[in-house]
Amino acid sequence: MAIDWSGAQGERQKGIAVALCAAGDEAPRLLRPSGYAIWSRAEVLDLLLHRLPPDTLVGLDLGISLPFADAGAFFPGWADSPTDARTLWALIDMICADDPHLSAGSFVDHPLLSAYFRRHGGREGAHFHLPGALHRRGRMRVTEEAQARAGCRPYSNFNLVGAAQVGKSSLTGMRLLHRLAGRLPVWPIDPLPETGSVVTEIYTTLAAVEAGRSAGRAKITDHAALDLALHALGSQPTGGSGPIDDHSADALLTAAWLRIAAPRTDLWKPAELTRELAMTEGWTFGAA
Repeated sequence: MAIDWSGAQGERQKGIAVALCAAGDEAPRLLRPSGYAIWSRAEVLDLLLHRLPPDTLVGLDLGISLPFADAGAFFPGWADSPTDARTLWALIDMICADDPHLSAGSFVDHPLLSAYFRRHGGREGAHFHLPGALHRRGRMRVTEEAQARAGCRPYSNFNLVGAAQVGKSSLTGMRLLHRLAGRLPVWPIDPLPETGSVVTEIYTTLAAVEAGRSAGRAKITDHAALDLALHALGSQPTGGSGPIDDHSADALLTAAWLRIAAPRTDLWKPAELTRELAMTEGWTFGAA
């Protein structure tokens, strides 16, 4: 299962797409929430907790944590900075307890924590960059540096500005992840279980590159191009025609990629992934 996520405001999000495929080469298919054409974040949470098919690998297109390794802390200089990803998730959820629909506005507008983010209106916090930073993209996790080596263009999860930003999606996703605690493992923050379902972080561009597209042409907006990419991943075509929104295409293609990538033991053992890094920053499945 691949889930294209959204951090936008409101209850229902056009940017959320959920695709599922079975073993073999059957084409992936889009799932819809009961009674609606568009998903809410709460419905995705309910799907993961109560309606997930057995033994499912779930890829969430968001950052499951914030940079830690570069400064030895998520929020360097703040005495109450969380010590690991799960504590970070709990903090976000606590601060945003009154924010509806798993949104995270209270966190990024927090009087102390806002100094670590780049927000709209030219509001770049004093701690968005570390002292002596060599670029203006903001702090990166180790896995995002690995994505960049693969030809991708990752953005800092502290960046909340621009069409390609993933910060809002990541923060709202961390509220969802906090609610999975003890009921659905999240790799690599939790060890990979021998059996059963597991959630991982994905970056849909990695799936597109595996399917023969460049990082700059990762987005697909018509069924013909989607079926061509699916074929490159050993999948049957969807059978659709005409335009398709890029969120749905991302989810369908990445579900097919997860199906063939899951058996690759090397993808579960990245060379840079230490236990400490796993518990703080996490990792993107498929980033070498």
